[in-house]
Amino acid sequence: MMAACLADGETIIENAACEPEVTDLANCLIAMGAKISGAGSDVIRIEGVSRLHGARHRVMPDRIETGTYLCAAAVTGGQVRLTGTQASSLDAVIDKLIEAGCTIQCEPDSIHLSSPRRLTAVSLRTAPYPAFPTDMQAQFMALDCVADGAATIRETIFENRFMHAVELQRLGADIHIDGNTAMVRGVERLQGATVMATDLRASASLVIAGLVAEDVTTIERIYHLDRGYEYLDEKLAALGAKVLRVK
Repeated sequence: MMAACLADGETIIENAACEPEVTDLANCLIAMGAKISGAGSDVIRIEGVSRLHGARHRVMPDRIETGTYLCAAAVTGGQVRLTGTQASSLDAVIDKLIEAGCTIQCEPDSIHLSSPRRLTAVSLRTAPYPAFPTDMQAQFMALDCVADGAATIRETIFENRFMHAVELQRLGADIHIDGNTAMVRGVERLQGATVMATDLRASASLVIAGLVAEDVTTIERIYHLDRGYEYLDEKLAALGAKVLRVK
């Protein structure tokens, strides 16, 4: 889409992603003088222009970071108010948190979540936007590990995206993998252990699980985590979590 803005003639992108980040990028490019239509649908049309100019644009809030903090508060039985975010980009995630037993109040730029004493396990299936995002699958698996009941998680976007399940099992989680489906049965408690982050969202799920596990959980290879979360440890510590980054 960016390349097509300065290409000669019209470019048509078919089977385009519909995520709000695509629309946000299109809005930024349009403010710079690009001619783009259809962003947010599966067909985007771009008419090339000779040049772009400067503009001011505020990047949309990170909906996956928002969802991760919501899951952290939900798992620990706490409550949190997230500001500077957009609930409208998280409908599928919020619906699942409500299904798990959380009370959620949404305002134009903030979300307030209150968690019950124990969550109810929720089943989910990842799919392209606006369905449940694959980037929230690992966090919800951590949630289901300590929830009441059993849940089925089906991953339809990426292959081999259950690598965090093995690490969660080291903490005492009851997870069975069958192809692209994970069966998770909630346990009363997890036990701290040394685990290894395998990718960005997997590392977030291990942090969430570590927040409720007994004793100490040590997460190695957190450079994955730093790719997608800024000062995650400091933000969680400000909410009362006992988190220490070891150099």
